[in-house]
Amino acid sequence: MKKVLITAALFAASTAAAQKTPLEFWTISLAPLFNDEMNRLVTQFEKENPNVELKWVDVPANAMEQKLLAAVASGRPPAAVNLSSDMVVKLSEQGALSPMTLTDAQKKLYFANTLSTFTQGGRVLGVPWYWSPKVVAYNTDIFRKAGLDPNNPPRTIQTLMAAAKQIKDKTGMYGFMPNINGINMLYLFQEAGLPVLDKAGAKAVFNSPQHIALVQGYVDLYKKGYIPEDTMRRGYAAATELYSAGKLGMLITGPQFILRVENDNKDVYSKTKVAPYPINIAGNVIHTGLMGFTVPKGVRDPAAAQKLALFLTNDANQLAFSRATKTTFPSTVKASTDKFFKQGGSDAVSQGRLVASTELKKAKDLTLVYPDASKLNKVFKDNIEAAMAGTKTVKAALDDIVKSWNASL
Repeated sequence: MKKVLITAALFAASTAAAQKTPLEFWTISLAPLFNDEMNRLVTQFEKENPNVELKWVDVPANAMEQKLLAAVASGRPPAAVNLSSDMVVKLSEQGALSPMTLTDAQKKLYFANTLSTFTQGGRVLGVPWYWSPKVVAYNTDIFRKAGLDPNNPPRTIQTLMAAAKQIKDKTGMYGFMPNINGINMLYLFQEAGLPVLDKAGAKAVFNSPQHIALVQGYVDLYKKGYIPEDTMRRGYAAATELYSAGKLGMLITGPQFILRVENDNKDVYSKTKVAPYPINIAGNVIHTGLMGFTVPKGVRDPAAAQKLALFLTNDANQLAFSRATKTTFPSTVKASTDKFFKQGGSDAVSQGRLVASTELKKAKDLTLVYPDASKLNKVFKDNIEAAMAGTKTVKAALDDIVKSWNASL
């Protein structure tokens, strides 16, 4: 009899498990540093929704778009996917995302400017999650060897470039690795107060003498060997690796990446201090890429998927995530007021959080929405790379991009 009861109990348990609804959510490059927080979210959601079995999958940033498109095409997409704002633009254009239906109360949880980043043509294509303004982490030992004052870091783009030259000339190491790969130059234009599109958003206008001069400044640095050769190919990843190896003077980055330096090389981390990202007075803005959660096209239960996305980005969980990362900031109004974000400290991570918190008022996601984004972005990337390589003049490259863009806009 006892054996029968045990067998029945096991059968009932397996049946209950089989009846659970499987849900899956994807994030970008959070493993393994933030495994504990992601697993906590899984446990909490399953506790609040006993009929759900939730699975977390972490995906490298450079693989996310193709992986999601393949999942949508196969008819087996995850319920919620973490995407950056520029990914949302491209994937929505390809019909890979479903609009969300939020109540006024749900919309008010988020800062209006962050929610609008994921709103296109009146459709909410995602809910905002975390972001963090760029800072400048710098190696005080390299600064001293280059004859620079570690207590007086560069405050403008011009002095930052000058410091980078001095570091290379004096030490043989690179001073910085600018974020100019892909379409990042579009953000630098806007930070400098230069327009990308006309006021109607119908015409590209970034081939003026001022735009040309800005790009030429980076081309000159590249040609003279002041910028690493793989800058245009690998961007953030290469910069972080080089800095962590003690071979880069300054790292322009979101403060969350300082955690990777601590994890990779404690000696370099101990020599790191953090300064504000140089603000261009003309633009008075820092491009701050925003992360969010979206619901892919073709999910089996859109209501459950939206419930999951809202759970992952609610006040409590955004604050918990910021505490786990130590350096990212919430996009919800209530969580952003927590005193945690004003706490300083002598270590680089604490410095980064405090510095970034003072920059939030200048933070804005400068991602632009325009038709044929994937095609036009490739045209931009290819021509900027040609200018950097010297196979085109900067003027010819920008003229060609503008001509191509205006044929599509």
